This record gives sequence, C-alpha cells and structure tokens, in this order.
Amino acid sequence: MASPPPLVLVHGLWDTPRLFRRLQQMLAERRGPLLIPHLPHGLGTTPIRALADQLGQEIGAAFGPDTPIDLLGFSMGGLVGRTWIQLAGGHRRTRRFISVGSPQQGTLTAQPWPRWLLAGIADMKLGSPLLRQLNENVDALRDVDCSSFFCTPDLMVWPGWRAVLPVGPRQALPVLTHQQLMRHPAALEALVSELLRP
Repeated sequence: MASPPPLVLVHGLWDTPRLFRRLQQMLAERRGPLLIPHLPHGLGTTPIRALADQLGQEIGAAFGPDTPIDLLGFSMGGLVGRTWIQLAGGHRRTRRFISVGSPQQGTLTAQPWPRWLLAGIADMKLGSPLLRQLNENVDALRDVDCSSFFCTPDLMVWPGWRAVLPVGPRQALPVLTHQQLMRHPAALEALVSELLRP
C-alpha cells in the first residue's frame, strides 16, 4: 500500500500550531511528513487571501512545487486552506481537504466588524466578497476529496450548520463548543479516522 501524502494542518484565528497537539498525539506518527505552519492573523486584521498566499509559500518551501498533500483546516484555517485551493492553484496538488468548524458559508459572529478595521474577520461575513468569489465556481473543489466536520451549537461559526463546504460529505460532531472540535476525544477520534482513511 502506498504511503499517504504529507499532511498540512492549518490553525484558526487566535490559535497557534499548539492547537493540534492532541490530534498529533492521537495520530501517534501514523501520518507524516507533517507541516503545521504558523500563520499570524494579526488579531483578524490580515486578509484571508494574504494568509492563503503565505500558506502556499510554506507548503512549497516544505514539499516543493508538486508533491501532493492532504490539508486539514480548523476554523478560519479551513477558509484559508479553501482560498489557497480554489484561488491559488492548490487544487492541483491537494488530494484531500478536511474542513473542521470553518465558516465556509460565513458566520453571523463576523457581521459587526468593518473591513477597514478587521479585514480577515470581515472576510468571514455572510455574503462577503471573498465567500461570493469562492462559491461562484467550485470546480476546483470537485477535483479534491472534500469533507466537512462541524458542531451544531457552535457560537463562533454561527449557526453551526453553515460550517460546511459546498461539496463533499458533512458530519456533525458530538461536542458543544467550537474549541471542543479540536479537544474533545469524540471529535478527535472522528478526525483521526478520517485522516487515516486510505
């Protein structure tokens, strides 16, 4: 059986790569090589497209220009990953994309924030220009094995059922909060199972 491609984990707003420590422990080195880049969000001031460009640079530096990868993005990190896949050519090298609690259809939590103040958060508004651009043409996502995991009572990506990609299967995880998507054993077990799927 061929080895799986490298795995890239993308953290969300106000998070760091340490977010994935429990997931790494449960994977127990069954996936690798592993890249967990630190993408400074500037407390939400950095536009998501700029973060996606930085993600692409990190992936290229780690694995060269062509090596296929799997990508898991949590929260805002899932939208960063999707932007890279759809708008920066990432679909050409992404085998599998796993979105976890990501505002792929926007979140009401972002609605009050003006773009001039917090551009990255404003990109997550319902109907933002970025989300409209991503949703207008999802052909690039159809070339990728996509799946979405979400938390129904999520108050960060609210309402929780909007935290799904427009393509691929969707699964609600049995947790109560946004952060439990990356901390609760029941959520982590489901994510590990997906990451170890052949």
